[in-house]
This record gives sequence, structure tokens and C-alpha cells, in this order.
Amino acid sequence: MHSLDRRQLAILVALTIVWGVNWPVMKLGVTAWPPLSFRALSIWLGLPVLGAALVALRVPFAIPRRHWPELLWLAATNMFVWHACIILAVQTLSSGRAAILGYTMPIFSAVLGALLFRTGLAPRGWLGVGAAALGVVLLLWHEFTQLAGRPVGVVLALVAAAVWALGTQLLRRTRIDVPTLAISFWMTALTGVVMAVLAAVFESSRWTAPPPVAWAAILFNAVMIFGFAHAAWFWLARTLPPVASTLSVMLIPVVGVVTGAVWLGEALHWQDVAAVLLMVVAIGSVLWPRRA
Repeated sequence: MHSLDRRQLAILVALTIVWGVNWPVMKLGVTAWPPLSFRALSIWLGLPVLGAALVALRVPFAIPRRHWPELLWLAATNMFVWHACIILAVQTLSSGRAAILGYTMPIFSAVLGALLFRTGLAPRGWLGVGAAALGVVLLLWHEFTQLAGRPVGVVLALVAAAVWALGTQLLRRTRIDVPTLAISFWMTALTGVVMAVLAAVFESSRWTAPPPVAWAAILFNAVMIFGFAHAAWFWLARTLPPVASTLSVMLIPVVGVVTGAVWLGEALHWQDVAAVLLMVVAIGSVLWPRRA
């Protein structure tokens, strides 16, 4: 369906590692500090890093006024709902479960593309969606009883995934004719405002100085997630077809599960290995070049 060039492949590999490792990092952070405040501070410390990248690459910051309503809608669907819901879900669930539920996004994206945007899928595409769905089920195999006792976290993670899937479809079709880095910068800035307001309203009574483990998680998120990962993802989402871009990141929850097991002692099972193979099938189904 779509082959990657070297630049896209390098960014995809880096993105998979960074976003995958970040799931246990976030779990450590929100265990030590209020989650909405953790996310807001990470965004505001990461925004100058992203801004410095625009300056270094000589990318203009300006976005014409006529595009701001669409920019706000893109920020809401790609970032507002995702960050508010998923960070609360991470506090409730294990990092591995949150990662798995969050990355049901490609499945939602394929369904929404077919229903809302008349995006036809080739048989290989449906094979990838099916493999990804089965992989998610296997990753959750030993978690269903625990998840049943934490319905709020499950619902938050699934809502975050579904809205992010819609945002990915919209980002691919955006009419904002400016560099992706500029779109990423302003969506991140708008999200920082939203998260700061939510943190002030719901968590100001719990504010204290972050402990060292929280600071480490905040700085990792500031530099690696908001300084790099989001901009990299938005670039992939705009340069690849929606199904290819979404299924291509399906190894991220696998990295999240493995690092959660290593760092936080979360259990691994044979189903996790089978899920890895299915995720590889899902990625290959949309990125492996067709025969000429």
C-alpha cells in the first residue's frame, strides 16, 4: 500500500522507541505527581524545545487567520481529548494496559475512514486491521479481570483512542497549507493552555514541589514527547495514507508492555510474543511494497 523512504523509516523507528518507553515513564510520573499537572508542565517545558527546532530549521511560525478554526478543531481531536483522557487512564491502569488500549487507535481509524470518509481498504489493509485487533486482544488476554474492575480507566483510554483516530483522519485531509512543524507548535501551545486550566481547576489543592522521579518523567516528556515525538507523528500522519501511518506505529504498545515489565515488574506471557508477530503482520500489510 505504501513503502517508506529512509527518512520516514528512521523517524518511525525513533518514534516507536520513544513513545513506547514513555508509557512506564508516564506511570512513574503520575504516581508521584497529579496527572493533569504532570501533563501541563511537560507541555510548557517542551514547547520551547519545539520552538527552537522551528527557528533552527527556519520554519515560519505564522498561520493565516482563516485557518485558525480548523487548527483549533485539529488540536481538539488530535491532542486535547487524547492528553486529558489518557493521562488519567495511565494513573488508573498499568502502563502496559493503558498503552494497549490507547493503541486501539489504528482500528478506530480504519473504521472511521471507511464510514465517514469513504476510504476503501484493499484486502491487505483489512488483513492489517484484523491482525492489529487480534494482537490487542492477545495483549489484553490476562488483563480482562483487572480491567473489569477499573471501567473508568478503560473508557477514558478508548475515548482517547477513538478521538485521536478521528484527528488523524482530519490531519491527513487538512487544508492548512503551512509546514507541519508550525501546525504541531500551535496545537501543542493550545493543548498546554487547556491542560493548565484543567490542572488549576481540578488539582490546584494537590500542588506540591515535584519529587525527583516526577521531574525526571516531566523532563523526558518535555524533550522527547513534546519536543520530538508529536511533531514526528504529525509529519508521518500528513505524508502517509491514514491506514499506513496508524498501523505503522503498532509496535509502540509492544514496547510499552515490555518496558513496563522490565521497569515496573508487570507480567509478560506467551500471548505477548504472539501479539508482537501479529503487529509485525499489521505493519507489513500496509508498508510492504507491492510487486511491480
